[in-house]
Amino acid sequence: MQRLHARYPFLEAARDAVATEAVNLATVVEQDRAVVDRARERVVAALEDGETGDPHRDPRIELLSYPVARVLVSMVDERILVRKYARAEAATAYDRFTADFEDTTELKSVESTGIDLETVLSEFDLQAVVQETTDGYRIDVGTYLPLAEDLWEDEWHLVNRALADGEVPITEAELLTLLQEAVRSRIEDGLPFDVPDVIGDALEDDVAEIREVLADLELTREIDTVVPELFPPCMKALLDGIQKGEHLPHHSRFAITAFLASIGMETDEIVDLYRVNSSFGEEMTRYQTDHIRGDSSPTEYSAPSCATMQSYGDCVNKDDLCERIPHPMAYYEERIDDADADEVDDWRDEEGDSEQASGD
Repeated sequence: MQRLHARYPFLEAARDAVATEAVNLATVVEQDRAVVDRARERVVAALEDGETGDPHRDPRIELLSYPVARVLVSMVDERILVRKYARAEAATAYDRFTADFEDTTELKSVESTGIDLETVLSEFDLQAVVQETTDGYRIDVGTYLPLAEDLWEDEWHLVNRALADGEVPITEAELLTLLQEAVRSRIEDGLPFDVPDVIGDALEDDVAEIREVLADLELTREIDTVVPELFPPCMKALLDGIQKGEHLPHHSRFAITAFLASIGMETDEIVDLYRVNSSFGEEMTRYQTDHIRGDSSPTEYSAPSCATMQSYGDCVNKDDLCERIPHPMAYYEERIDDADADEVDDWRDEEGDSEQASGD
């Protein structure tokens, strides 16, 4: 098994290499603990660090840990894990292929562990739709749209692109980001899948360990979108209470404030929400919000987990998604991911539009 395949296990050639070796995963998970340990490490590192951990020095173990990691992710069967695992594998691939693209050394070993841009473009059938120009690249719009659909920053929106003749101009850095998205999409495709009992039984302890990590984590990515319609029921209820001027217990105020801060709301925006309360004190509210955000304290606090919300009595109006989600941020992330683009209207944008209209 080539080191290149171990370095880039998502390649079709890597999958073919495993098939050619006639590897029996049931035998591997039962008899090769090193592969299983590395596979579990890939998944845990994806959750905790957003990457896949240090590669094993043995290319066989490294390569086989990839399909076993996909098995572990499938057995846990949590959408948030699927997303985080795919992103982590893609982020690792991005770091590796960008380093390879920069390597212009001509003296390479016979069995190269690197990869070039042409090979990656070919891997995803992009040669014909990506053209190099004098100042970057152009990509066919029909290819651009699905690759950029999970990139939320404004600059990726098609309306902000100089579309011409069915092509979108992109920089080299943007092309690399789109390639990362191509990797993520391939890795995420097909997950989760049904795992045969003969394999699943051998991995029960590893799955339990991953579930423990999953339950303990602050399951949040960099979200900067405020869409109350997609909030978890508990946070909807707390926000509704604030807007009605109700006096919330301290633990409830902490929970909703930490949640709002985690999804991108600034101190001024959060403080303004509390103004409707008859006992509102701006100085104290601002101090508490800055403290939770980490602006006036060494710790940036996250929203409480679902288990903590239950113990507070703040877990209300549970729906089907709540039954399999361990954290309000994980709930919100999944709702954001599943929402159509026209459903994701930032509340702050609407507030700004209303203020502008009233001032005209």
